[in-house]
Amino acid sequence: MSSNSSVLGNAATPGGSALGLPDAGVGEKLPPPPRDRMRAQRFQDALFHQVTRFFAFSVLAILIAIIGSLIYGAWPALQEFGTGFAFSSDWNPVTDKFGGLISVYGTLSTSVIALIVAIPVSFGIAVFLTELCPPALRGPLGVAVELLAAVPSIIYGMWGLFVFAPLFADYIQPLLTATLGNLPVVGGLFQGPQNGIGILSAGLILSVMVIPFIASVMRDVFEVVPGILKESAYGLGATTWEVVWNVVLPYTRVGVIGGVMLGLGRALGETMAVTFVIGNAHRISPSLYEAGNSIASTLANEFAEAASDLHVSSLIALGLILFFVTFIVLALSKVLLMRLGRSEGEKT
Repeated sequence: MSSNSSVLGNAATPGGSALGLPDAGVGEKLPPPPRDRMRAQRFQDALFHQVTRFFAFSVLAILIAIIGSLIYGAWPALQEFGTGFAFSSDWNPVTDKFGGLISVYGTLSTSVIALIVAIPVSFGIAVFLTELCPPALRGPLGVAVELLAAVPSIIYGMWGLFVFAPLFADYIQPLLTATLGNLPVVGGLFQGPQNGIGILSAGLILSVMVIPFIASVMRDVFEVVPGILKESAYGLGATTWEVVWNVVLPYTRVGVIGGVMLGLGRALGETMAVTFVIGNAHRISPSLYEAGNSIASTLANEFAEAASDLHVSSLIALGLILFFVTFIVLALSKVLLMRLGRSEGEKT
């Protein structure tokens, strides 16, 4: 009789455990009915969807606003000089004759030099950190490489002007002239004034700046290679170089190309470091020792001192060209990555 009464007592209690419901103490709120809970969940999901879509479209709106403002500012120069602005080497603020060829040449040449130096160095750093480095040094060396990316660009510029340029002029440029300067095809690139300032110096400073970006990406993608693949290659008698070249690189080539393109985008838009060491001269010379100019350094040097509206518009047109050059580079890298991903999917 007592057991039956206890069962009935629990059943009569709201939320009693005999009915399989959770106990509700005094002062505790009961969970909302399923219909109200579903309505609240739908509202939260819709709100989250709208907020994230707003953030995504706000980025697109900012991008369109930047393009529109550049086109609007550059329109007077484009009307005056037409499409030949990008292929003209004229730059004379006194006569209001402007062209962007010199700055475009300096931007592309310094970026190419930076990649030629930075890619093999970054590859060596990544291979050493992932395959050869002792575990006790892997962490400190990795942090040291990443800290290079945190150094402000103006510090690189000051270091390049006051430390790198004198050493480069006294020791490296004479050596390059004595060796590479005598070659029949590329010898002219290494002839000229040996003062440590010029296109080559700017490219080398840029290489130091992009190495941490490329090396960090390469290291991260090398670390995701399954260990069983490398162990199988080592078990077959492959050397470390053969494992890296035949196993690691094919497995991570998409990530490696992405890291290289990240470094290229960093090099194309660099301003202060290049301004310190490029020489800031509006001329094109076959020698890499000669002073030159880039789009970013031209903007940094002349935007605040532009006297005429056409001069300001021409500088904005240079910024528009830099924007489109960067956009084209990133678009080509995206297409290349998509093709690589498609080819890998077809193989599997």
